[in-house]
Amino acid sequence: MKVVVTGASGYIGRHVVDALIKMHHEVIAVDMINKGINTDATFLSLDIFSDDIYNKLGRPDACIHMAWKDGFNHASDAHMGMLSKHYAFIKNMIDGGVKYLSVMGTMHEIGYYEGCVDENTPTNPLSMYGIAKNALREASLLLADKSDTALMWLRAYYILGDDSNNNSIFSKITQMEHEGKASFPFVSGKNKYDFIHVDELAKQIATASTQSEITGIINCCSGKPVSLADKVNEFIEKNHYSIRPDYGKFPERPYDSPAIWGDNTKINLIMEKHNDTK
Repeated sequence: MKVVVTGASGYIGRHVVDALIKMHHEVIAVDMINKGINTDATFLSLDIFSDDIYNKLGRPDACIHMAWKDGFNHASDAHMGMLSKHYAFIKNMIDGGVKYLSVMGTMHEIGYYEGCVDENTPTNPLSMYGIAKNALREASLLLADKSDTALMWLRAYYILGDDSNNNSIFSKITQMEHEGKASFPFVSGKNKYDFIHVDELAKQIATASTQSEITGIINCCSGKPVSLADKVNEFIEKNHYSIRPDYGKFPERPYDSPAIWGDNTKINLIMEKHNDTK
């Protein structure tokens, strides 16, 4: 297929481009700047919020919409400020006739919740980031329901790997280790989350986005809850770092659930059926 990836220079985007190329798709990588994008992809720098965008992108078979401003800053005004532009982009792609459209979602659509999240779990987002993504999901599914486009809302959870290029606790630990710090202030670490390596996530995103048998909300995740403390200690040990967490110095955020993870039933079915891409 000809597959467009928006936000292709982003933390996850670069890995998705790599995964698609390994699957032998023709990739159009779209972003404002080319930062580490696979040279086997065709790079385009254009305004995805402009009119007639489907034709400007070369009328692709599939689109993976990952572009999002201030994704690491959950309180940014950009989330709500740009929501209508993302809606217009998705509507333009659907109206243009794209066959497969995937949009990146987030566990922060759910808000405070304890347990396993499936496609029917109620949402009550408690951050501007979560509120904007939740609204875009509802609008996107409604648009797709009235069209011939297969829409996949790909809900991600906690991501690690390629830690020098993300903004997670793991990248901060790496930075502080290199600065020679002996310890770092941390939350209690008791909360349990669903962690996935960015390379595995990219494979899931690329595979889910180029099929149409399973659509709608798809959790891209491991399906396993692991405590933050265990994952941080594993990360430190694996990298042979000497730095240690100083637990309990920071409170958890009000929307951080004691234990939350994704139901991976749908993504497992997709990966099993398309196991030549795994």
